[in-house]
Amino acid sequence: MKAFALLVPMLLVTTAAAQRPNVVLIITDDIGYGDLGSYGGPDIRTPNIDRLARQGVRFTDFYANAPLCTPTRAGLISGRYQQRYNLEEALKGATADSEKGLPVTGRSLPQLLRNGGYVTALLGKWHLGYKPAFSPRAQGFDYFFGFKSGFTDYYQHTDGMGRPDWFENDSPVTVPGYATDLFTDRTLRFIREHAAQPFFVELAYNAAHWPYQPPDHPSVARDHGRHLMPYDSATSTRADYVAILERADQGVGQIMALLDTLKLDRNTLVIFTNDNGGEWLSRNAPLFSRKWSLWEGGIRVPAIIRWPGHLPAGKVTPQVAITMDLSASILAAAGVTVPPETRLEGIDLIPILSGKAPMVERNLFWRITAGGRDQRAVRSGDWKLILDGTNPMLFDVRKDLGERNEVAAAEPAVAARLWRLLTDWQKSVDDEAKSGRH
Repeated sequence: MKAFALLVPMLLVTTAAAQRPNVVLIITDDIGYGDLGSYGGPDIRTPNIDRLARQGVRFTDFYANAPLCTPTRAGLISGRYQQRYNLEEALKGATADSEKGLPVTGRSLPQLLRNGGYVTALLGKWHLGYKPAFSPRAQGFDYFFGFKSGFTDYYQHTDGMGRPDWFENDSPVTVPGYATDLFTDRTLRFIREHAAQPFFVELAYNAAHWPYQPPDHPSVARDHGRHLMPYDSATSTRADYVAILERADQGVGQIMALLDTLKLDRNTLVIFTNDNGGEWLSRNAPLFSRKWSLWEGGIRVPAIIRWPGHLPAGKVTPQVAITMDLSASILAAAGVTVPPETRLEGIDLIPILSGKAPMVERNLFWRITAGGRDQRAVRSGDWKLILDGTNPMLFDVRKDLGERNEVAAAEPAVAARLWRLLTDWQKSVDDEAKSGRH
């Protein structure tokens, strides 16, 4: 009888551990809000990402933490506004920004999951620091396979200066192949190897970031991968971009098929999103502008969450959300301990999406001073105040998705309220950044 009494708690612990979901977080790079079939894209075949939308919840009002790579990824890994860490711009090359990166606090998303018994991996783009002290391994990833710069040659795996930029953990490696396929293959391998334990995989595709090198056509990116613009001779094409994104979609399909084969599909939380608005070859319709800006086209992105048995299938939600909500949601779903000093600024979306909690009104904030931009923005409920330089403009982005009907003159009280919210937020993040206490 005593032996049975000892066995029961052990069984309960084992059962509880078995119920903790695996997490697969898929992040594409620089794709447009309207590129995917499930978001109205007319010319790109994305059947696998669209299948996620049919089987899960698709957001209409999901935002990246920033209109650029580094700051959004800092918001994801820290679960907080990236301005608190002085990471408001994209990191430049390994020489220019060698001393910059996301500080290691011991409370990052992967570290907290690892502390809670998850095995963790990042496959793909990092862009949060070049030194080993800022590496994915230092932030809690058990395994890293990918690159640290803002972009890479898809075939040569070199950075914007033509230097090798490919790592396995903290060691430089040379692995031939097309970047998208390599990231998919290593993700599949990691899932197979760790199918018997809770795992967290961040698959950070560089697709469809420039250089626009389509699959199955080995090449060397022109000018070390410089972003070719529409006025350049022999420039990149929408067809190149389409092929790049479709190959990433095929990778998503392979991962979903493996989860099905291993019978992990019902106990795996799968999240798909993008890091910021699309570039000039992207389709951002029906939004205005694109990456680098705080207009909707620069920060509103696709997002889909699938968790069979926990979230409804085929649901479209107008709940306003942001990248760092994913951090809070993943940690809550995993049931890991989050120390109070972590001070997450996102919310757990799962109860809202499952219908167990009502939708909530949000106050979300953005700022960019990079690339010749000087913009600040706040969304509060359906209202959005954007300062473009010194010009404050107010929009109802629920009714006016393309931000064409500016209403500050008609709604001065709303504009004033949002201005105060934005001012208070800026003081908060700037004070913490100056203090260096995280």
